Amino acid sequence: MKISVCGKGGSGKSVIVALLADEIKRRGYQVLVVDSDESNSALYRILGFDQPPEPILELVGGKKKLQQKMASRFSSGESEPKMSVLSQDKILVKEIPPQHIRHSNGLALVNIGKILHSLEGCACPMGVLTREFLVKLSLDDKGIAVVDMEAGIEHFGRGVATSLDTVLIVVEPSFESLQLASRISVLAAESGVRMTKAVLNKVASPEMAAKLQDELKKRGIEPIGVVRYDPEIFAATLEGRKPGNCLASDDIKHVVDALLPSAKS
Repeated sequence: MKISVCGKGGSGKSVIVALLADEIKRRGYQVLVVDSDESNSALYRILGFDQPPEPILELVGGKKKLQQKMASRFSSGESEPKMSVLSQDKILVKEIPPQHIRHSNGLALVNIGKILHSLEGCACPMGVLTREFLVKLSLDDKGIAVVDMEAGIEHFGRGVATSLDTVLIVVEPSFESLQLASRISVLAAESGVRMTKAVLNKVASPEMAAKLQDELKKRGIEPIGVVRYDPEIFAATLEGRKPGNCLASDDIKHVVDALLPSAKS
């Protein structure tokens, strides 16, 4: 199963990814977190790793070489959403070179690539690589991938969502976040995603949760959980560390119950 976590910038996608990964792992699954957000560099810290893995981008020679390969594909008539840049037909987690993956007690992390320098160009190569990596990623029956998507909706235009089973939209208390959730829901359906749900994040009161849930239902989006505003999450993200015991860890259990009904705790 491949679950992507989407939403506007600052909505708390990476925190939700980390909470999901821990809870799914606790239920006996092998979890692979795919960091495909080219601008956020702190996910590995929230997951409890000291160092990030080397980018998958380096497996294809780095961004410049991948750009050259893409240019060649464009000239031969390939469109970006269908472009192939990886030589493998199938990607198994156990075959990913050790420098490109981090492991910790049933949890693994890979990083597609990051924007590192001014004027280095767009993130298109990372989008192409993310799409093909997810298409070719083969998981066993107890394997689940949780993907931290880039903020916004650009990845839908690149076809990244075409291999996903579930899109989980992170919605914070703002009109912009609700509007983006509506757009993500439409694009996910157009991409053929089987299930699209929403989780409310950074919610300060039951009244706020009820209002947000009503707004989502008006837009045809099913909210499956509420993650309350949590001072421990705020402190952990500020300090760049894995959150300790917190309200959010309890809240995320209801989200996982809805995503994996056969694995209820």
